[in-house]
Amino acid sequence: MKAVIWTNYGAPEVLQLQEVAKPTPKDDQVLIRIHAATVTAGDCEIRSLRFPAWLAVPMRLYAGINRPTRVTILGQEFAGDVEAVGKDVTAFQVGDAVFGTTGFGVGTYAEYVCLPAVPEEGALAHKPASMSYAEAAGVPTGGLEALHFLRKANIQPGETLLINGAGGSIGTFAVQLAKQHFGAEVTAVDSAAKLDLLRALGADHVIDYTQQDFTRNGATYDVILDVVGKSPFGRSVRSLNANGRYLIANPRLAKAFRGLWTSRLTNKQVILEMTTQRTADLIYLGQLIEAGTIKSVVDRRYPLAQTAEAHRYVEQELKQGHVIITVIDD
Repeated sequence: MKAVIWTNYGAPEVLQLQEVAKPTPKDDQVLIRIHAATVTAGDCEIRSLRFPAWLAVPMRLYAGINRPTRVTILGQEFAGDVEAVGKDVTAFQVGDAVFGTTGFGVGTYAEYVCLPAVPEEGALAHKPASMSYAEAAGVPTGGLEALHFLRKANIQPGETLLINGAGGSIGTFAVQLAKQHFGAEVTAVDSAAKLDLLRALGADHVIDYTQQDFTRNGATYDVILDVVGKSPFGRSVRSLNANGRYLIANPRLAKAFRGLWTSRLTNKQVILEMTTQRTADLIYLGQLIEAGTIKSVVDRRYPLAQTAEAHRYVEQELKQGHVIITVIDD
């Protein structure tokens, strides 16, 4: 099969299209013919190993010390069809259209991937019938992350929520879920080019971060969700109302320590927990999609052979919603 191989740590050109062996499903696995995958900011960070030292070292131990050896195919999100099932699989049949995420198992920049039918890590579910494969591929990571943080915030109808970095994979789902499902008053922060999209997704207010610093404009919020991890910690906490919650999706170590002390010593809570990806939550997102509550936003599509180009685009931080790798055209 064709797959994009991660040959080294570094710039996008370390991703190279090659022929590799097609996987064979184990007794508890399904073999999925991938139609579409995605490129996320997290994929780019893993590829380049652009992490603080405390995280980069474990990543090297996981993937390979000097270059990737244990993990050679990146990509987490996907949508496709079940081509074969192991003898113990009962939840899926050959021909089922599915979507999901492999979690840290990665491996979706390829024509095929094998996954447990009941994943301990990641999530796998039947694809919503109303979605194309490209639209469905963008749901699992961004949708699950957004749902996780909004639940952790215990956001209530009528509360005010600011989302920093609202125009990407997580943010576009967070805006929709917060407004349409949780009933919050939503302020979305991103670059000027993304503001019309954010209004269309339901944001009550929008802020162009190049023109206005939300931590200096005098406004306060019940919840601040920083999807990109770039908001100044102290000023963000001061921008919370009493009993406010500050959620950071991609925290640095210093913010994690400050968050612990803030939660202990003040009436404001800092939430840093990582998402536990669960199939039940992915099924729930699928139900919200079928009901028309939320939708997937597709920005650009690239063929599998141009995965490196897709990484270059994502690293420019210009994407609106999801960047799709098309393995088979819908």
